[in-house]
Amino acid sequence: MSNNDKTRNIFLSGVGGQGTILASNILGQVMLNAGYDVKKSEVHGMAQRGGDVTTHFRFGEKVYSPLIKQGDVDYLVSFELLEALRYLNWVKPEGRIILNNFSVLPPSVSLGKMEYPKDVEKTFRKYFKDNVWLVNGYEIAKNIGNLQVANVVLIGALSKFFHELEEPQWLDAIRSLLPVRLHDINIVAFNEGRAAIKGFEPSSL
Repeated sequence: MSNNDKTRNIFLSGVGGQGTILASNILGQVMLNAGYDVKKSEVHGMAQRGGDVTTHFRFGEKVYSPLIKQGDVDYLVSFELLEALRYLNWVKPEGRIILNNFSVLPPSVSLGKMEYPKDVEKTFRKYFKDNVWLVNGYEIAKNIGNLQVANVVLIGALSKFFHELEEPQWLDAIRSLLPVRLHDINIVAFNEGRAAIKGFEPSSL
């Protein structure tokens, strides 16, 4: 089965307010425009209160279910470090992980009842070696001038792993889903995210 025929699984995790849903919508538009069958399922939780938000995203020649089985994730894209840890065991041994270098302290940590996990990147590298990329999404977004574009920074980072898709296809999707006044800054964010990913071979997943 060729890379284009097989169903590939992307799991996005974050907390409410980080724009994970918009990120998955951009991803969906790109894959649909490229001719793939796409299925996705979103779990919002207590999103408006900073609760967890996840998206199961699957694409291929024909996809029959929107849900990814535990252990079948090809790509984990996490917008927050603790949320990444929650889904570590969902990723295939050869899977790839993009971590946004950003922490949101849950109430239990803020109240001093628990400690926030230390060195999340190191934990992932223990199991996935060099298939882990730490992206300073919020720092990049801050330097661009708008923290809200951090989600598009992460989409830009993810785009580097799909050599069969050309950059204009991603930019067309961004333009189709966002108001004209937001096009330029989000295109910059996307390109900065792509530039943040270094040292990998084109995907064989």
